[in-house]
Amino acid sequence: MKIAIYISAIIFIFTSCESKKEEKHRTKFSVTSPLKKDTIITRDYVCQIRSQQHIELRALEKGYLQKIFIQEGKFVKKGQLLFQIMPLLYQAELQIAQAEAEFVRIEYENTKALADSGVVSKNELFMAKAKLTKAKAQQALAQVHLGFTEVRAPFDGIIDRFQLRLGSLVNEGDLFTTLSDNNEMWVYFNVPEAEYLDYKLIENKPTATSDGNMKVRLYMANNELFPHVGKVKTIEADFNNETGNIAFRANFPNPQRLLRHGETGNVQVTVPFKNSLIIPQKATFEVLDKKYVYVVDKENRLETRKISIAAELPDLYIIKDGLKETDKILLEGLRLVSENDKIEYIYMAPIKIIANLKIKAE
Repeated sequence: MKIAIYISAIIFIFTSCESKKEEKHRTKFSVTSPLKKDTIITRDYVCQIRSQQHIELRALEKGYLQKIFIQEGKFVKKGQLLFQIMPLLYQAELQIAQAEAEFVRIEYENTKALADSGVVSKNELFMAKAKLTKAKAQQALAQVHLGFTEVRAPFDGIIDRFQLRLGSLVNEGDLFTTLSDNNEMWVYFNVPEAEYLDYKLIENKPTATSDGNMKVRLYMANNELFPHVGKVKTIEADFNNETGNIAFRANFPNPQRLLRHGETGNVQVTVPFKNSLIIPQKATFEVLDKKYVYVVDKENRLETRKISIAAELPDLYIIKDGLKETDKILLEGLRLVSENDKIEYIYMAPIKIIANLKIKAE
């Protein structure tokens, strides 16, 4: 009885295998080839938006905040007076220094007249001159201290929130506010090492300007496209060992001052691929994180071929190596076949296959 069961099982397995082989012979599989074409891909990176100049305005002298000449969030011009610390003490110090300098000047002139007449020695004249130089220096210092009671804008920009209010006691180093020059914005984004190498190795990019700077677009936090194009001006010297990324900085003109310091967004970079080989993603399968395709040989047998991916598009892969334009690859039914299977197929032109998929090409 057991022998009969074993024989039945063997016959069943043999019949199943034969039926699968017959099914493969009866089925006509779809086959295509890589499409050679110029194409572009877009890559998005989260970015941080910074003003080209963003500084803190701090007190250089102690006193009471006597006057505020501007409003929060307003645009100010270079040299415009912003804050006034009560200057009475420093005005008095300047007047004392001026009086002292005038007294020493008169004393020096008298000593010089006596020295010219031979009444006093040259050494006394030199000492009088030194006292005059010291008095003038003290006068200049008092003038500087008085100037520190006025806080002026060092450049055109937008004033942030005030940290001190009218009448506040101000100590040296206290923060008044911050000032941002938003005429041009610096946009920072991190790029993985492999993509950095892509950008450096691809020549004659349409994403590059005549001066060699790569062009990028900016999508703001509301997903609206910023109307001006940015240029990558700076790449940091070192990679971050923890993340494997390197920071890029793109400069964006901001004539309407729409962008402000501290905003976030997404930078979009377009990368051209000249004469690239493109295949549908569904023609590939994965084994241990490696990508493969089935290549049909001259005898219509399937050969497993490992491929490397240069870039990814919706529904498509751009091939780095592993395939030639003349190769025929299995498009569908990958789970129904195995290595060395002989198949019948219908060849489908790659341009027709890819035309039904999402692609950006030139």
